[in-house]
Amino acid sequence: MDRPERSTAANAQLALLLEVSGTPKPGNVDREREYDDLRFEHFMAGAAGARDGLELATGDEPVGRAFERAVAGMSHQRGGNTQFGALLLVTPLAAAAAQGALSREGARGVVADTTVEDAVIFYRAFDHVDVAVDDPPEGMEPLDVRRGSEAESAIRDRGLTLKDVMEQSTDVDGIAAEWVDGFPRTFEAAHGLSQSDGPVANRASALFLALLASEVDTFVVTQHDTETALEVRDRAQAVLDGDEDPYDLAREFVDREINPGTTADIVAGALFIALERGLSV
Repeated sequence: MDRPERSTAANAQLALLLEVSGTPKPGNVDREREYDDLRFEHFMAGAAGARDGLELATGDEPVGRAFERAVAGMSHQRGGNTQFGALLLVTPLAAAAAQGALSREGARGVVADTTVEDAVIFYRAFDHVDVAVDDPPEGMEPLDVRRGSEAESAIRDRGLTLKDVMEQSTDVDGIAAEWVDGFPRTFEAAHGLSQSDGPVANRASALFLALLASEVDTFVVTQHDTETALEVRDRAQAVLDGDEDPYDLAREFVDREINPGTTADIVAGALFIALERGLSV
């Protein structure tokens, strides 16, 4: 029986659901592990709530507004910030897909077209949930994203587009680096997904471990420190080498509250690209 194709927004939502369903993902919430105050069900509700914003991303709305609406909807659950970073990746990719340009160049075009208004509305998204970020450099306090909508005048005074805002964080934020450089890790990871086989959630967890072993997770650096992030990278590689058990490592990282969130976000973005390119579920 022929099945109707999913819409781009539906694929974006499904990517969020598949990402959190993969297990084991050391340190992250998945269908078998969760924190006392951040549970699997919160991610389910977050993905459901984000749908309206994802729909906007595939229409005529600016990227900033679509992202803010997705975060606002995502926040309607008790866990707080479940998918802020994943939405920051998926939203411009969904916009590129809706334009028929789901490629690195197409994504670069979406980012290049962002405006000062997009930056203002992006900051407004921080009013909805608490997001762990580094302190701004000295002299940049007016642009601290944790100020949320209160930073509007500083953004407008400086004439900063959303791309400009991202460029200021590329050295400390892996998602910002993706934005500025055409989403290289995300597209490469999507290709890897399409070349693997088995249940998609299992492919997602395998991709998570491979990405975690390949590069330091910037969220772990923010949450803890560089030394911890290097340990996480090396121990993920040990899992790939067969020297550590991934389930034991997953339990340990949850106990230590080590959450490689940037890696999970890239998996979500990769899942979206792969789904749009025909990955079957």
